[in-house]
Amino acid sequence: MALDLFLADEAATIRFGEDLALALKRGDYVALHGDLGAGKSTLARAIIRAIADDAMLEVPSPTFTLVQSYDLRIPVAHFDLYRIADAAEIDELGFDEALSDGICLVEWPEKGFGALPADGITLRFLHEGDGRRVEIDGPASALARIRRSLAIRRFLDEAGYRNATRRHLTGDASIRAYEHIYDGDKRFVLMDSPRHTPGPILAHGKYYQQIAHIAEDVRPFIAIARSLVEKGLRAPAIYETDIEQGILLIEDLGSAGVLDEDGVPIAERYRESAACLAHMHGQAFERDLPVADGIVHTVPDFDRDAMQIEVSLLTDWYLPWKRGTAASDDERRDYIAIWDALIESLTAAEHNLLLRDFHSPNIIWRPEATGTDRVGIIDFQDAMIGPSAYDVASLVQDARVDMPEGVADDVLDHYLSLRGKDAGFDRERFLRDWHVMAAQRNCKLIGLWVRLMQRDGKPAYMRHMQRTFRNLERALGHPDLAPLRDWCRKAGILATES
Repeated sequence: MALDLFLADEAATIRFGEDLALALKRGDYVALHGDLGAGKSTLARAIIRAIADDAMLEVPSPTFTLVQSYDLRIPVAHFDLYRIADAAEIDELGFDEALSDGICLVEWPEKGFGALPADGITLRFLHEGDGRRVEIDGPASALARIRRSLAIRRFLDEAGYRNATRRHLTGDASIRAYEHIYDGDKRFVLMDSPRHTPGPILAHGKYYQQIAHIAEDVRPFIAIARSLVEKGLRAPAIYETDIEQGILLIEDLGSAGVLDEDGVPIAERYRESAACLAHMHGQAFERDLPVADGIVHTVPDFDRDAMQIEVSLLTDWYLPWKRGTAASDDERRDYIAIWDALIESLTAAEHNLLLRDFHSPNIIWRPEATGTDRVGIIDFQDAMIGPSAYDVASLVQDARVDMPEGVADDVLDHYLSLRGKDAGFDRERFLRDWHVMAAQRNCKLIGLWVRLMQRDGKPAYMRHMQRTFRNLERALGHPDLAPLRDWCRKAGILATES
């Protein structure tokens, strides 16, 4: 269903351009219809400046050049077709090439002589009093993105941030996205986390997210954030919430991480991150955590089904991609049996709250702070209760960066030395469980990288594959994982010993 907006003045048009910029993606063609002075150029300029994150960027009119190109986070080509004489000129301007790699904003698209795509996003500007009305139409998926962006704007307006500026911050491997929100001299982070759409039923009447205990809304984030703060750790404060829509305005913990400017791990920061885990694992965990009045989040267990559905990504996605054929029934049966035995052995492991993705993208370094406050923790909404060795494996074998062997060993030793002060801590048992959890995580990631590439159109994650295999090799070095090591070699996942 088409959208209809009234823009009272130029400032409202600019603000709508910023909102629209956050809804656009590569391959979007935006057709801007309207008379001279209707606001087409103002909107196009606002979109380009928002994507560039530069309010002062020079954005000249393409009236005479016919096209202006911008090499931005998402490339943008701004066309003005008023002066073209026939459709052949559109090809000469490189429209198809620009659209394949980025966003095309087109003024006077009616001059395109039918040569432009019929399924673009259409904006029609109409003068109305001192303002203008814009009618928006297009494919359902594009309109859904625009509606979502406008819903976020309403959220900010209702929270008292009517003049806030929105800028893209990041997305991740899930459906979540993040924005920086600027209000005067204050900067916040907005989490855009719509409820998960159920996937195909896989087992026990459940879909993947349910079996793997992936957060399906923002309730777990709110609950875990508050629990971490109560434990003396640094999670973002939560300022405004819309639980039903999945929108949160949270504290901006900063932009420094645990890597240097060349992407190399900074040993001190990893050690301090390990200290935070030791601090957390030395305390009792709570299963039922308050979210809001009458709402409680029960932290799920990292149970057998969750572990098995994760490691099955290797047989379901990696093996067919690597070999061109699906895993055989015998391979699947043996693989599941090996993991059943390993999972059963974890019954006696130390259990605590595990954050699930405690590694470089989700750790903020706060140099002005002291103690555990120096380590800001984000992206913990999928937290579970399970073997505490899991998060230590996630940190020591950071999936996104090469960890120098000396640094990895030092971080693990630092954690173990701190935990050695806790009554009842069994160092050898923990190390054995660390190997099992590292193997479980790496088997999951090997399949996940392929799934992100093939199903979700995110091939960039494949650059982590070789590192993940190296991490798996180390994890399989413990004698208790010999059956899994042998299976991997037989399946052609690891090289056979000479």
